[in-house]
Amino acid sequence: MEFSCVKDCSQCCIEREYYPSKKYGKIGVLILPDEKPRIESLAKKYGIEISIIPRIGTSNDLAEHKTILAYQMMGRDQNGNTCPFLETESESRSPHGGFTCKIYNQRPLACRAYPLIETNPITLDQKCKFCQTCSTADSNLNSEIESLIQIKNQMSQPHAILWRYATGTGNKEDESTIQKGWIRQ
Repeated sequence: MEFSCVKDCSQCCIEREYYPSKKYGKIGVLILPDEKPRIESLAKKYGIEISIIPRIGTSNDLAEHKTILAYQMMGRDQNGNTCPFLETESESRSPHGGFTCKIYNQRPLACRAYPLIETNPITLDQKCKFCQTCSTADSNLNSEIESLIQIKNQMSQPHAILWRYATGTGNKEDESTIQKGWIRQ
């Protein structure tokens, strides 16, 4: 069974999750360092305001400057939801009936890899409506697997200490739990 979006679904571009826990806030779309200038340029081209913040970094010691392995593009909503490039204001729809992506052909690798969240074994995101119905993956996910492998290859850790950036973003009722800034892993 080949992956395809469920009719009228844009859930993966709208709903953000707390990861790895509420303390870290809602995560944004993973943006690799070499993708960041291109995504910023596309935002400028379309007149879209975006927020790209660190996501994962490494260092050799606690006081050292962090090498950023990945950034994250935050959602445009106050609670971190909704990709800034998702066209929710117009009547246009994608072939499956969901909202359209303004940068679909130039979207980040993380978007190209979705709904895969692991390659060995192949694991699908069970929050995806398509994955909830099929629950298995087969060889028709080649482009998604390739994108996920490219991400993993670029996320190698050159230093000893791993850091995760807490976004400070989430639902109003979770504000007392959510932190902001670098947290050592």
